[in-house]
Amino acid sequence: MMEHGEKHITVVDEDGNEQLCEVLFTFESEEFGKSYVLYYPIGAEEDDNEEIEIHASSFIPGEDGQAGELQPIETEEEWDMIEEMLNTFLGEEEEDEE
Repeated sequence: MMEHGEKHITVVDEDGNEQLCEVLFTFESEEFGKSYVLYYPIGAEEDDNEEIEIHASSFIPGEDGQAGELQPIETEEEWDMIEEMLNTFLGEEEEDEE
């Protein structure tokens, strides 16, 4: 389940295991008519390059304040758009740190 503005979500993998994740950011795409969330598992260890694996899913916000179900990203075009949004977000984060 997902709504805009949430800080944490619980993701259930294909094996039925639940994992608490921190939301990096959410955004809407008029082009694809969906909302997207980028997130990472809480407690995820940085790899040797000090990078954390970031996951992405789409969701359609529910009506009447109901949370939307996370869905997999379906097309290469969506992945390209998400990557561009992530790069923009990370670039802004670096500017804020300076």
